Amino acid sequence: MATAAHWIAGARVRTLPAAVAPVVVGTAVAVWDDRGVAWKALLAAVVSLALQVGVNYANDYSDGIRGTDDDRVGPLRLVGSGLASPGAVKRAAFAAFGVAGVAGLVLAATTSWWLVLVGAVSVLAAWYYTGGSKPYGYLGLGEVMVFVFFGLVAVVGTTWVQTERWGTAGWAAVAAGAGVGALACAILVANNLRDIPTDRVAGKLTLAVRLGERRTRGLYALLVAASAAAVVVLAALTTWWALLGLGFLLPAAAAARVVLGGAQGPALIPVLQRTGIAELAWAVLAGAGLLVGA
Repeated sequence: MATAAHWIAGARVRTLPAAVAPVVVGTAVAVWDDRGVAWKALLAAVVSLALQVGVNYANDYSDGIRGTDDDRVGPLRLVGSGLASPGAVKRAAFAAFGVAGVAGLVLAATTSWWLVLVGAVSVLAAWYYTGGSKPYGYLGLGEVMVFVFFGLVAVVGTTWVQTERWGTAGWAAVAAGAGVGALACAILVANNLRDIPTDRVAGKLTLAVRLGERRTRGLYALLVAASAAAVVVLAALTTWWALLGLGFLLPAAAAARVVLGGAQGPALIPVLQRTGIAELAWAVLAGAGLLVGA
């Protein structure tokens, strides 16, 4: 029987920076635009964190019942390890989605009702990543989902619910969304690079499986470079203080060296943590620059 510690491990806490980062920098853009709203930022954080936890449990459930996690190299999976029943993990996923939905409804009611549609699409995208009869995560489209929903949608949405207008702040949010979205993709790319051997056997045709090991390593480096370019674009749109965000390259470069150095299997696990730190550093440092230059 799974303990509380097992459930926390199953929630994959190390992935949560990918949920916090978009809210941090999206709020910083709103503050730079003189329209920051603290309670809306907190609700946006609840939505983002709950969706991330929901995605993690949903993936645990769907991969577990398919047998994809039977020979897992990475962190603990509840269903694959037999510690929790598929039904219990599925209920945990939908409970997390429910929390995100309630917080999202409050934001929609106080901002724009069309945000309900955005939230519904986000939940569907989270579930069908590995769920359903034809999960798009098994077709090599996982990175697209991560970039769109944990990058663009999360950042632009966080900024929009506070500013309720587009203008320069809207385009700045797009640049910031592209930056953190690219690093969120890099986390997934590193994860799937590690799992190429087992995913290939299980028939999970991730982008890494389709590209092969060498090109997947190159994709990781390209995503880090794209994130750096996004910092420059953000600074050009707002304040050059935002270039502080380039400090993310310290942990990102260390992770990239491991990836490009040919590390395999468990040796790639620290890359996930370092890339998560890099994404959070991107958001915090660029956000700090926006606050200084506001």
